[in-house]
Amino acid sequence: MTTNVTNAADTAPAATVLSAAEQEELIRTHMPLVGHLVRDMLTRIPNHIHRDDLTSAGLHALVTAARGWDPDRGIPFHRFASTRIRGAILDELRSLDWATRSVRTKARATDTTRQQLTTTLGRTPTADELAQALGTTTGDLQRTDTDVQRATVLSLQGFTTSSADDLVTEKTPGPEDMLLRREQIGYLHHAIGSLPERLQYVITEYFLLERPMADIADDLGVTESRISQLRAEALSLLKDGLNTHLSPGLAPVPDNPDSITARRRASYYASIANSTSLHSRLAMTNAHGHTTYGRASIERATAPAA
Repeated sequence: MTTNVTNAADTAPAATVLSAAEQEELIRTHMPLVGHLVRDMLTRIPNHIHRDDLTSAGLHALVTAARGWDPDRGIPFHRFASTRIRGAILDELRSLDWATRSVRTKARATDTTRQQLTTTLGRTPTADELAQALGTTTGDLQRTDTDVQRATVLSLQGFTTSSADDLVTEKTPGPEDMLLRREQIGYLHHAIGSLPERLQYVITEYFLLERPMADIADDLGVTESRISQLRAEALSLLKDGLNTHLSPGLAPVPDNPDSITARRRASYYASIANSTSLHSRLAMTNAHGHTTYGRASIERATAPAA
């Protein structure tokens, strides 16, 4: 007697497999998504983490997502890929996090002791005082600090020993937070648009369009070192310009307001004010606070407000 057993997997509809051309088109179209997610992650991790490491992991996840996506399941590719790209970036952060448990234990003890001494002394303790309280030497203390500084899970808020998952936990902003975020992004775009032409070009090409510094140097006929200098100059202007309008208490006060440098900076701050309005700032993003990065959108974003 023969018993026919039907395997559920045999009766399930076959997954739709995209052609190589369709996969390539998905990858090409969604490459800016990787850049957006990497930029978002970089705002919440220490400066010594290299963008290229995270971008490489994100692009690999994008390729894998394009190969594994089944359009018949009803999940938009953007959402499907985003989940996998974020996961790949987190995995890359974990792989870079080499701080041992003993280092973390020492870091917590150091942090706790420093806080206790600060409360007792009414000031930040010296390295000698901290080392004495911990029963160690200043050399060992310095080595511990160096180890922890190299770890990729340090918080931007200070000395901490949280994990990568704790560091990048996502929080859905409320309506007021989202409005403020959109205004800040709008101010940033208008501040970029008010930069001197060459500085604006460097910032736009390097940060918004994510072009290699070598290519930008070739475009302008200068060295990569010069591009690095222009980038630093532009970032300084942007920081001070945004603080002038968003956080006046953090805005710099020039020692000599009548100097050429001070007058140029004041002119730049004024040009930001003249090129922005609430409507134009909010127009930089959609209701979810997302910006579409591309040549056309950048040109619109940095154009003077009507």
